[in-house]
Amino acid sequence: MNVYIIGIGLIGGSMSLDIQSTYPEATIYGIDANDAHLEEALQRQLIHEKATLSQVENADIVIVTIPVHVSIGVIKEVLNTINDQTLVIDAGSTKEQICESIGNHPRRRNFLAAHPIAGTEFSGPKAAIKNLFKGKTNIICEVEKTAFTLQEKALELFKNLGMRIRYMDSKSHDKHIAYVSHLSHISSFMLGKTVIEKEKNERDIFDLAGSGFASTVRLAKSSPAMWTPIFEQNKANVIETLQEYITNLEEFKELMLKDNFEGIYKEMESANHIKKILNGIE
Repeated sequence: MNVYIIGIGLIGGSMSLDIQSTYPEATIYGIDANDAHLEEALQRQLIHEKATLSQVENADIVIVTIPVHVSIGVIKEVLNTINDQTLVIDAGSTKEQICESIGNHPRRRNFLAAHPIAGTEFSGPKAAIKNLFKGKTNIICEVEKTAFTLQEKALELFKNLGMRIRYMDSKSHDKHIAYVSHLSHISSFMLGKTVIEKEKNERDIFDLAGSGFASTVRLAKSSPAMWTPIFEQNKANVIETLQEYITNLEEFKELMLKDNFEGIYKEMESANHIKKILNGIE
């Protein structure tokens, strides 16, 4: 099996590791705009060989794991080059624009829009880890537009990587993911910014920051190069969620100004319900 992975970072590299464990006969080809990433991927045995987009005509599976603003053009080029039996999987964090952009492509049936809800705040080949996707949800959008035999191939791959499958239309995906992923990243980035601006002494941050702060601000270490295009593509949904979040913060601030700590207690008690929801996921 010839697997071409475009973008050898956290997601692409981790997929490669798990595919190699599950399909020892597979040959993994790496494609990346950064040649240093390819060299590092070879050294870390994330890929077997370097490749270029023109070579995907030989692919059984192509997995696209690059920033979403670049992926649209790359996916079109891949679809123009592949053979009729090739499965092309996109693993980006936004789906509506990508699905719309290739909606009328002659090889739309070869394309599967997926979003594995898995990751860390790290990036690049060094961030790749085994079993990243085990037990994680993988959202598949517009599955009915993918050829049935290629759907089966994709589902077998995802099952072997340990993923749970959830089906959704691309518009709903982008709306829901704005709440549970994109907003949390923005919150983390802005918390980090606030602390950096007010705590000029970096040693104070290091010494005084507890595990709560570290876990809350963890996502602020994520790559701006990856997240800026995500926010751009999902702009309308992100603005809507931000406005709701800002309203809640303003209401909390107003309770503080009025010394209404009973109200604050009730707000936090209500938010505690998230524990039951997340325990159900785990």
